[in-house]
Amino acid sequence: MSEATPSTADAEHLKKASAASAVENILNEENDPTEKKSSSSTRRKKHKRHVSDGALHVYATFNNTVISFTDAQGNLLTWSTSGAAGYRGARKSTPFAAQEACKNAGRKAIDEYGLKCVTVYIRGPGPGREASVRAVIGLGLKITEIIDVTGIPHNGCRPPKKRRV
Repeated sequence: MSEATPSTADAEHLKKASAASAVENILNEENDPTEKKSSSSTRRKKHKRHVSDGALHVYATFNNTVISFTDAQGNLLTWSTSGAAGYRGARKSTPFAAQEACKNAGRKAIDEYGLKCVTVYIRGPGPGREASVRAVIGLGLKITEIIDVTGIPHNGCRPPKKRRV
């Protein structure tokens, strides 16, 4: 039993020493900047490219309007919808909601990418067609051309069968 007491004392001494060294390590890390902290701050900031000419794609359905700003190759820059502008239900399908969505996406495209000229591609029969073009003009973007790319059915779907009365 006399041998057990020194080993217990040694174990307690080791615990105190390891706790003291852990506290010392923490204090040194807080006071002294290490390479680990500097390596996390060396991450490069993502560089936004400058795009002066782009395209605006407006997809106007009866229930919603989707606005997309792209560069000349078709790579997406920013987008917005009537629903993302904060409108729900019947108000989402109004020209004003489409105008607000176009303003939101357009401001972001101008601020982040420096967009100046756009070609407008309009698709669909919805109420947001003209309103989105007016919003782009209000933002100060130059519109080079407006193209309607709404799909046209070539003989379309099969009609319902004749009604028998």
